[in-house]
Amino acid sequence: MGRIVFFFQEALRALKRNGAPTLAAIVTTVVTVVLLGMLIPIFQTAQGKSDEVRDQLNIQYALYDDATQPEIAALKKKLEGVPHVAEVTFISKDEALATLKGELDDKTIVEELHTNPLPNSFEVKADDAANLPSVEETVFPNGTEGKPFDSIISNPFDRTQSSEKIEQVTSALKIVLTVITALLILASLMLVGNTIRLSIYTRRREVEVMRLVGATRWFIRWPFMIEGVVVGFAGGLLAILILWLGKITVVDPLSDSIGVLAAQNNSTLGFPALVAILFAASIVVSTIGSGVTLRRFLKV
Repeated sequence: MGRIVFFFQEALRALKRNGAPTLAAIVTTVVTVVLLGMLIPIFQTAQGKSDEVRDQLNIQYALYDDATQPEIAALKKKLEGVPHVAEVTFISKDEALATLKGELDDKTIVEELHTNPLPNSFEVKADDAANLPSVEETVFPNGTEGKPFDSIISNPFDRTQSSEKIEQVTSALKIVLTVITALLILASLMLVGNTIRLSIYTRRREVEVMRLVGATRWFIRWPFMIEGVVVGFAGGLLAILILWLGKITVVDPLSDSIGVLAAQNNSTLGFPALVAILFAASIVVSTIGSGVTLRRFLKV
């Protein structure tokens, strides 16, 4: 027990005596944790929105007006049997017109129609947006200019090209955000490690003297690791305070008007969990960084 108290006293004494390196390490930790605390929710929100857009992608097939109910029912079963088809929904002429009316700003365009020009159709969703071209190829083996695999299908709605573009954009967005997140985490670890290394380098003579008078490696290492805990704790606490203030003053008030900000409230990793992970990571990284960096100065 006395030795533990001694280690803590030595660590606190060293932190006071080396104010500038300690402050630099704390500031580095704060900046790193704040950046990660901002990027991780952005990554989650962007990925969630990307998945939402992908889930909404579909192919719609218009049907001839003279198609009978038995033929429509048979076609639905046939479409459901196509590989990679997850859901097939019948949309009647009236439902299509109501949807069109809801999407138009000028309702008089629809209200002035004497007849419903829209066809009955089937909305087909794939198990994954990337499989939409495969479904399209099955229904129209020779392309949209050729004959479909069922005679009551008139034509597909022209959405294949836009679906492919959205699929490409969302896939590229995921890759870019993943790379940015990985690079930031790597840079953060290196930055914190280098700052701790600089702090220990200023005290290398002290470590060498302790080794020469017979102090064991762990006797020397423990105060430095406790310093790492203190630095990580202080830096993580300040960073979490900044993130919390940003959340209650910026993110939460704007969530009602900006959908992207509101989406972060529904992310799989909530703010309390994010705070806990970042706080623990700041302490662990600082502690391990102190212990690992010290190894080269213990070789006397």
